[in-house]
Amino acid sequence: MAAMERDGELLSTRPAFETEGLRFLHVTVGSLLATYGWYIVFSCVLLYVVFQKLSTRLRALRQRQLDRAAAAVEPDIVVKRQEAVAAARLKMQEELNAQAEKHKEKLKQLEEERRQKIEMWDNMQEGKSYKGNARKPQEEDSPGPSTSSVIPKRKPDRKPLRGGGYNPLSGEGGGTCSWRPGRREMRLASGRELQ
Repeated sequence: MAAMERDGELLSTRPAFETEGLRFLHVTVGSLLATYGWYIVFSCVLLYVVFQKLSTRLRALRQRQLDRAAAAVEPDIVVKRQEAVAAARLKMQEELNAQAEKHKEKLKQLEEERRQKIEMWDNMQEGKSYKGNARKPQEEDSPGPSTSSVIPKRKPDRKPLRGGGYNPLSGEGGGTCSWRPGRREMRLASGRELQ
């Protein structure tokens, strides 16, 4: 029983000692955090950011040193790499020049078509046939009978769609819309005529 009493005393004193230690730790850490809490948080964040920046710089420095060592050991690889880059640039420049030539040809063709359309419009305004002028470049290439003796026919002038007698309500004259009286108006009009 004496042993049990000793163990009991140890057990009873041990939790009291541990609780005192926890209380002391709680009070000191709590007061420290209450007083300097924000300073501690900001300093931790600042240390983290500085550590990240330093680690990236150290990695970049190590990589540069490895690249320098590899370049110093193998200059043939560097020369081959530079030649490959120069060949790729030359190929891209040739493709760009070919595209520029195609674009110039397309612009010339569009300008020629525009010029032909303007000529055809001018000929139509003067009353000449535009088909004869459009075929001129083809006829110059192939020999054949001369078209200078052919006189183009003049088309008759068309009357304007809306002449002096145009009345949209009567349905006379040109135009796509016309008014027609409905049943009620017809009955009213026929009743007035009878009277």
